[in-house]
Parts: sequence; C-alpha cells; structure tokens
Amino acid sequence: MAANKLTPLQESEARRKAAEEARKTKKTVTRTDAEKAVRKERVEKAKDALTRSLGMKGDHVAAARSALKDYLRRLNEPKQPDDARFESLIEAPFKVPPKKRNDRF
Repeated sequence: MAANKLTPLQESEARRKAAEEARKTKKTVTRTDAEKAVRKERVEKAKDALTRSLGMKGDHVAAARSALKDYLRRLNEPKQPDDARFESLIEAPFKVPPKKRNDRF
C-alpha cells in the first residue's frame, strides 16, 4: 500500500511538461481587421468612460466602474456583451438610478 510519491524535482518536471503540452494544444484565435477595429474602439470607449467618471460620487458610480474594469479584464474571453449591453456599461456611471419609492399611506 505504499503510495508512489514523486520527489520535488520530479513533481516540478511533471508540471513543466504538462504546461508545455497545454501550450502546444492551445487554440489560437485569429481576428479579422474589422473585429480588431471594433475591439480597439470598445477599449477606447471603456477607458474614456473610466477616466471621465473618476471624480464622480455615488454608489452607482462605484458599481459601474467595477463593471467596466471587469469588462477590460475579460477582454480575451470568447463571450463578449452585445452592442446594446456595452453601451449601457459605458453610460452607467453617468446615469443616476431612479430613487426607490416608499408607498406608505
């Protein structure tokens, strides 16, 4: 019942080989010039919205800035928001959400 244990050197070598195999089998994404242009424009708009909303105050601003930063972090993921969703991300820091009404009588 002796477990087959690896030495630290063997363990690091196994990790290196696994990473090398993953790099070889990694699927590369090729984008067209039109996709690159749209992507570049979106990044510019997102960065512009972040800089313009820098001094603004409010709870909605912090959440909107966080969403924009998350968008920029996840730029290389395959699922990206559609145009309408992206525009709402850009406008979110500048729109004050409607206040909640208390219907007390």
